[in-house]
Order: sequence, then C-alpha cells, then structure tokens
Amino acid sequence: MRRLPAPGLLILVALIAMLPVGTSAAQSVPLNVDVSQRPLNESEEAIAINPTNPNNVVIVTNVGHGEAGLTAGMFEAVSFDGGASWTRKLIGNHDNLGDACCDPTLSFDGFGNLFMSYLFEAENTVPIALSTDGGLSFKLVGNIVAPPKGTPTKGSGDNRGLFRFVDQPTITAARGEVWVIFNAGGPLFATGAAVAGLGHVGSFSQGEVVPGTNNCTYGDIAIGPAGQVMQVCTLTESGQGGGKLFVNVDPDGLGPAGFGDRVFVAETHVGGFDFIPAQPDRSVDAEPGLAWDRTGGPHNGRVYLVYTKEIQNESNNTDIFVRFSDDNGGTWSQGVRANDDQTVNSQFLPKIALDQTSGNVATVWFDARRDLGTGGAGDTDGIANDDAQFWGAFSTDGGATFGANIQISAGTSNSRDSGNGIDYGDYSGLAFFGGTARPAWSDNSNSTGNNPDGALHQLDIYTAAVNP
Repeated sequence: MRRLPAPGLLILVALIAMLPVGTSAAQSVPLNVDVSQRPLNESEEAIAINPTNPNNVVIVTNVGHGEAGLTAGMFEAVSFDGGASWTRKLIGNHDNLGDACCDPTLSFDGFGNLFMSYLFEAENTVPIALSTDGGLSFKLVGNIVAPPKGTPTKGSGDNRGLFRFVDQPTITAARGEVWVIFNAGGPLFATGAAVAGLGHVGSFSQGEVVPGTNNCTYGDIAIGPAGQVMQVCTLTESGQGGGKLFVNVDPDGLGPAGFGDRVFVAETHVGGFDFIPAQPDRSVDAEPGLAWDRTGGPHNGRVYLVYTKEIQNESNNTDIFVRFSDDNGGTWSQGVRANDDQTVNSQFLPKIALDQTSGNVATVWFDARRDLGTGGAGDTDGIANDDAQFWGAFSTDGGATFGANIQISAGTSNSRDSGNGIDYGDYSGLAFFGGTARPAWSDNSNSTGNNPDGALHQLDIYTAAVNP
C-alpha cells in the first residue's frame, strides 16, 4: 500500500470521523433488489436457497388482505438465475393451497424438495405444502389438525387445551426428514415426516406436545447431524418485560423418544409484545432462531441460537446476541453481541442461518443505529430511534466473534409511515448457502425507485446477495 502524504492522511482521518456511528470506512452496501414491486404492503418474509441448484431462490411473504378486495393469498417470487430476474405471483388465493392467511415459512432439503407451511385464513389447522420444481408450483402434502382430546402424543402425555388457535409455524428440512413446529394455542406442537428423495415424503407423525411450553412461543426448530431435533421458544407470550429462552431436544427425531424436558438458556428482558419506537404498533419479541452445523467440519454438531436482548428493561436499547451449544443444548456459551454499534438505539427481529458448505454463520436484523433524530442518513423525520435500516454480520470462527457489521439496505425505512398494522412484521428472512447469504426484509425507503407506492409509504420486499 502506498503511504499517504500528511495532508492526505489528515483528510482521511476527517472523513472517517464524519462516518455515521457503527460504520466502517471499507464498508459497501450490496446491490438491493425490490422483489415484490406491488402496491400496498408486504411483510413477514421467508426465503430459501435450493442446495441442488443455488441459483434457485424462493421468497414468500404476507400481503395485506382487505386491500383492493383481496381476501386471501401470499406473494411469491422465484428466481433461477441467482436473483437477476424473478417470477412473481400470488399463491394461496383460493387455489389448490386454499385460503392462505399469513406467516409463511420455507425450507429446501438436500434432495431439492421445497417445503412450505403457513396459516389458513379461517381454518384452525396448519397446512404443509411441497414443491419439486423449485417453487414454481406447490401441492398440499399435510394438514396438521388437533388429535382427539385425551389422545396421548409422543413423549408428552395428553393434549388437552391444544389448538384453541394456531400461530407462527416454522418448517425446517434436512436430508431424510422434515419438521414443523407451531404455537398450538398454549403449548408448542411439533410433527415430522421421513423424506426418501425428490417428491418422496412420508406421512407426518401424529405429533407431540413439547414439554414445558405452555405460554412459550415465538420460536424456531432445527435438525442436527444425527437427525436430532431442537426447538426454542420464549416464555412468556405476553407483556413487555421478563422474557426467558428455553430449548427442548428430541434426541432421535423421527424415532420413539420424543422431546425431553426444557432447558433454560438466557434472560432477554424482551416480552412477547415489547413496544419500541421502530415497531410502535406491532411491538417485538426476542425472536430466537436456531442454526445447526451439519457440515462434518470442525464445529459439526454445534447449534447456534440468536435472540434480541434489551439491555435494561424498557430502555429500547435492544441488541442482537448469539450463543452456541456443543452438547445438544445441555449447556450454552456466553452470549456474543453481533451488532457493533456504540449507540443505545434498537436492533430487532434477528434471523440466523448457517452455510452447510462452510460452517460460517450469518445473522441479520433491523437496526436503528443511525437514527439519532438529527437528520441525515438514517433519520427520516427528526425523531430518534423510530427509523430502521437492515444490517448483518458473519462469524467465521464458530460463533466466537462476529465481524464488522454490514449495512445491507441501501435506504432507510419507517414502519409507521407504511400504515401496515404489523409494522415490519414479526420476522424477517435469511438463507445462506455456497458462500452467499440472502436476506429478505420489509422496506419502504424506495431506494431502488420501483416501489409503486413511492418512498415512505407501503412496504415492499427487498433482498440482496451478501458475502462474508
């Protein structure tokens, strides 16, 4: 590197001093793509990358029902060229997938099967759909209904109180099995099926109540290298304070054992409905997420857990932390903070993913670090901490540290300006494979100039390709 002359060095120091808080001089924002380009709001994004064809990327999101006469459906975008172009359509709008409401979740397996779960508009059941053509079409392969009252479920006794309502399913697949878990109106309920190849999916099991999960919700599920299954959830499902994370493990997955007793992991100080300036209508939860290393590499069997922690209760100073376990969730590392800003502003709605080709870990989140209420980048209205951008970070050392944070969104959004009743939604999306992480997030900055509603109005769905 050439040595800068003294005047040049002074200029560089001055430029670095002018950078917004939490930004590195070498940082560049990846190319943003407005995937939905629809009028009105889209939010709550699921994204998946096909490991048999990494150029095949699929995104499914909520759309606003009641808007323009729409009574059901979800937005879907499919790419077969790594996100350069997209096929866009509505699905679940009274087609073969029924009257889809919301809460989509996606997962590819190693055979190229794409599994999707979501909620119906009216029915109190959880559908499971399968695509064998990269997301171009789906068919229902399961519909999880409440077993008759008093029927014992695997490893957990009877099921009284189940399915008063259903909420926020999460689906995950690995070679040989697929699992879905959801809030069944009190406890968490999980079910799985064997997978023998492309399109060869067995029947979903009768399912099981996860022990100790009454009033525990907003969680995730992951499959380990030996077929074991872990779920995480947040206790409680209401309020603005408290907040504890617990995990349960089914040691043999589709075998007879069932989920074991819950294990405490961490305090979050984030309740089930914790209101912050950037999510003033919907609020946030700790939104814990899991990623399990099945690479066969140096950290094979390590499971990672991401979550939001409020540093002081009701301070709106929320940060993103990651822990890991090497003993199937029996014990956990200390939390490592993923966001590297020096502000007391909010980071929220994290997502985590692990690249099964490398073992590297990515996490992303909404971030209000640049909204100091003083104008400029990161502030749309002169009010501190109510605007957000989308940021992320990578760990290449097994979760011991996370690298310099990356601003992913090119613009700054304000959820209240969208008129979306759930603000940015309850979650964002992230997939990571072959060295490239692909987040999906709600955005009304109109940074790409093709949101039909313009800037700081309704939310579109954005994505980008991000590398460590």
